[in-house]
Amino acid sequence: MSRRPKKFHPEPFDYHEEVELEIDSLTNLGHGVGRVNDWVVFVPFALPGETVLARVYRNTKTYSDADLIEVRKPSPERVDPRCDLFGQCGGCQYQNLSYEAQLRWKQEQVGELLQRMAGIEFPVNPVHASPVEYGYRSKITPHFQRPRDGKISAIGFLLQGRRGQIIDVEHCPIASETINEKLIEVRREAHERAAFYKKGATLLLRDSLDGEVCTDHTVMCEQMVGDLRFSFHAGEFFQNNPHILPAFADHVVNEALGAPDSTGLGQGPNRVGSSTVPYLIDAYCGSGLFCLSGASRFSETVGIEISESSIDWARRNAEQNDIENCRFIQGDATSIFSEVEFPPEQCAVVIDPPRKGSSPEFLQQLIDFGPARVVYVSCNPATQVRDLELLRDAFEIEKIQPFDLFPQTRHLECVVTLRRK
Repeated sequence: MSRRPKKFHPEPFDYHEEVELEIDSLTNLGHGVGRVNDWVVFVPFALPGETVLARVYRNTKTYSDADLIEVRKPSPERVDPRCDLFGQCGGCQYQNLSYEAQLRWKQEQVGELLQRMAGIEFPVNPVHASPVEYGYRSKITPHFQRPRDGKISAIGFLLQGRRGQIIDVEHCPIASETINEKLIEVRREAHERAAFYKKGATLLLRDSLDGEVCTDHTVMCEQMVGDLRFSFHAGEFFQNNPHILPAFADHVVNEALGAPDSTGLGQGPNRVGSSTVPYLIDAYCGSGLFCLSGASRFSETVGIEISESSIDWARRNAEQNDIENCRFIQGDATSIFSEVEFPPEQCAVVIDPPRKGSSPEFLQQLIDFGPARVVYVSCNPATQVRDLELLRDAFEIEKIQPFDLFPQTRHLECVVTLRRK
């Protein structure tokens, strides 16, 4: 038996004790869930419906973590992963699960988060699938640790379950073909320049129009979304699944407008019907994705952003797309709506905060402003649900629509439509 770590808690299992489990569900982290006498054991890469042998490496006060050793009875939804590094690289969690099952489990996980974290019972629409299941990513950021003796040991991503160890990745199946072609050159140059690096570094590869791959954070990158051309610094945030992005942006605009659904995603149980609002505020506008996508369907739109650089790009994007009814405000976080002159009852607000969600101060400002509609876009359903709990007294849910911007991984985007009570 392997040597037990000093801080290992030996109950209910000994270190590296092997247990047979029947897996009955998946967590939102992509781990299989099994039980031994009602004691929960989490096993990465084990799938619902499987019987597995797992080796315990940690016991907490409420559950145990274990490594998958053997699948003794496979799930009928288990498939062969396309990446030879799957299970070692921490980037993907679901390459061994059929895509249809991935979508089903992501839908169920959003509903479970709502019920468990906020006590909200509301139907979650089926996840809108990505048109492309592999080769969809338009941006990757491989990294490496400080060179030793003038040599870089590995360039890639974090090893599964490890915070400081990197696995060497020569090819990433979920990245675009152009990025993988460029990755060969970028890796070679990094190895050749190893002596110049005094510490570790993160590399950038980002697709731009005309097949160019940007590797400099400061250069201009371009992306088409429908008929609109967006420009932004290569190192700045922009959604990195261009294949699903037009449908995603169109859905957000439709929900903000309160218009009949044109995306084929179905109606929520409390859908307002054909009622519309004439004004749109994009409160985390970045380079202007939602406010510019919606400009042709609203009388006037406003994008608010704290970042001065992002506001500059948003204004350029409006100009290059000949959009004249959209203006941009560099907002102060303490008074985000102070310069907005729209009547709140005729206004919709789109919010798309970072993974940590919105602050209580921002949410209170949103409540005080009191728009007719709110469309909350999130890449982290857990923080989104936390924020919904604060908004529930002022707004009611109309619709919950997940989008799978990240096939083969545990990640997804979730769009929740709210209307003022």
